[in-house]
Parts: sequence; C-alpha cells; structure tokens
Amino acid sequence: MLNGTTLAVVACSRSVWTIVVAGGSGARFGAPKQFESLGTGRVLDHAVATARSVSDGVVVVVPLPDAHREGGVAGGATRRQSVANGLAGVPNDATVICVHDAARPFASAALYRAVIAAVEAGADAAVPGVAVTDTIKVVDDGVVQSTPRRASLVAVQTPQAFRADALRAAHARLPEADEGVEFTDDASMIEASGGRVVVVAGEDDNRKITRPDDLLWARQRLAEQ
Repeated sequence: MLNGTTLAVVACSRSVWTIVVAGGSGARFGAPKQFESLGTGRVLDHAVATARSVSDGVVVVVPLPDAHREGGVAGGATRRQSVANGLAGVPNDATVICVHDAARPFASAALYRAVIAAVEAGADAAVPGVAVTDTIKVVDDGVVQSTPRRASLVAVQTPQAFRADALRAAHARLPEADEGVEFTDDASMIEASGGRVVVVAGEDDNRKITRPDDLLWARQRLAEQ
C-alpha cells in the first residue's frame, strides 16, 4: 500500500502537456479555420484555453508564417509531421501527452481529465469515441467489400492522451517515409506499435469544424449559451 509520502511523490512526478494542432491550411474549409472568429476569440483560442486549464504546459502548432505571432511552433507538411514538431517542444519529464485538434473548440476539461485518467490507469493511449449511427461500408474501387457491425464502431475525437514514452517511441519507430499506411491520428500509431488503446465516452458537442456550416453551428452554439 502506498503511504502518504509515496502518494505525494507520485502526485509531484505527474506532468501533463498538451499539443494543440493548428497547422493546417484549411483547404476543405477555404481558409485557415483555426483563426476564424468564434465568440470573443478565435477557434484556436477556445481550444488552447481549455488545454491550458488541465495541462502543465501547452505547445501550439501553427503554420510557419504564424508561429512567431502565436508563440508556437511551425507545423509540417502533414498532420503527423506537425505533431512531431510539437513533440519536440514538450519537456522530457512529461508523463502524459495529450494531442488535440484546434478545429474541435468545444472539447471540455472533463473530457481531457477522462482520457488522462485512463492513461494513468495503465493504458498506452486513450481516445474519446461516440457511437456510429450510420451503416458503414468498406469499399474498394467502388465495390462494397464488407459491412462492419455498427455496434463495434465508434467515431473517434480528440483530445487523445498518451503515455509520453509510448507516443515518443511510436513517432521514432514509424518514420514518415516507412509508414506504408496513412495514420490519421496518433492513436493509430500506438496501435501499429502494439500498444493498448482504450476508448472513453466522447461528447456530442465536440464537433470538428471542417466546413463553413460547422463554423455557423459553433457560433450559434455560443450564442445560445
């Protein structure tokens, strides 16, 4: 059993950092959506504010021309490269690293705490997931190959939390040139490395701003509060 002194040491050794990824050009949106106005701030500001409320430190990854102005680091050509650039700014003594897409401005502090707690309970990574309501088809060259059971599927969100050493090792072990597959999130890299990824309940309002109508929804949501 841990005594009071040991518990204090464990608590002091805990260090959570968050990488907020905002390095995209906004090709599908038509502009860098992370800098669009949302209430009294911008989409990016909402995401960073929540991350800071639950983290010991935050690294913001933005396009190269904006890095100095935003006090962040420059993103790469891909999301994968942007996260790797953000990792370089996280101190070596971090024990848990969260990765969050700035395009999800309404992720709550409670959601951060849930994924962090799951990692601290022993998982290599934890992701928020919400039930899939549509039927999903696996398609190859326009032909349906299979229909996965809907009950086994979740739509994954961010923030995603990771044991710091597991995330660093995955990035080191799976260099971009040798991927062979597209890793659309960092949890996929942990899976490919043989790590254990668990799912916590996601949030309906944790909607990703991808197209202009998503931004209209976000502004309406704030107006109704």
